[in-house]
Amino acid sequence: MTEKNQPAQQVSIKIDDATLKGRYANAMQVSHTKEEFILDFINLFPPQGVVNARVVTSPGHVKRIIAALQENVGKYEAQNGKIQESPAPQDMSYTVN
Repeated sequence: MTEKNQPAQQVSIKIDDATLKGRYANAMQVSHTKEEFILDFINLFPPQGVVNARVVTSPGHVKRIIAALQENVGKYEAQNGKIQESPAPQDMSYTVN
């Protein structure tokens, strides 16, 4: 049996109650090094914002995240119509401390 013909391995994923509740983010800051991408999800309510989730992942996985998001946005728009992009905040810059 070749690798392509083998059935996918089933993996059980657990999620604790705090993570299950989720976090609200209306802004995101992305930075990277050669080895990783850092995605900071921010609840921004001027004049202050709070990073409430940080995801650090590999460049290869970021490509898969982008593909999954594009696929799901396409499915969403097919069911619900075109999403209107929110305007970027005006004259606002921020740094994560």
